[in-house]
Amino acid sequence: MKIQHLALERVEFMPKVLIPGVLYVAEQYGAAAHLCACGCGRKIRTPLGPTSWSLVEDTNGPSLWPSVGNWQQECKSHYIIEDGNVVECGRWTDGEIQSGRMREQASAKQYFEQKYGRKRGLERFWAWLQNFWH
Repeated sequence: MKIQHLALERVEFMPKVLIPGVLYVAEQYGAAAHLCACGCGRKIRTPLGPTSWSLVEDTNGPSLWPSVGNWQQECKSHYIIEDGNVVECGRWTDGEIQSGRMREQASAKQYFEQKYGRKRGLERFWAWLQNFWH
């Protein structure tokens, strides 16, 4: 059974058993989880943060961006969660998946270079440590 709508449930820790139609969010740990919208029953985990997924909640329901591509699952489903609704995005080819992964890596690299600069090992760690405490 395909899931067409997701309600948001904020939790401290992710439950072992996920209920279909619920998007669980543990903000303290920067994590979200739900059962795959195709109905295959697989647990889908999405990290939340500046280089991964972002979550927006309004009166219509949660939105998760960018799209969820379950490339490592048998179903290979691909969808967006927008205002609590599941919007199917169609399957991607292996080339599209690889290209998407490369864009994500480049985007994350750019983010961290802008945030911490192009520093080497110990300098990068020191910058991270300073940022962590401020």
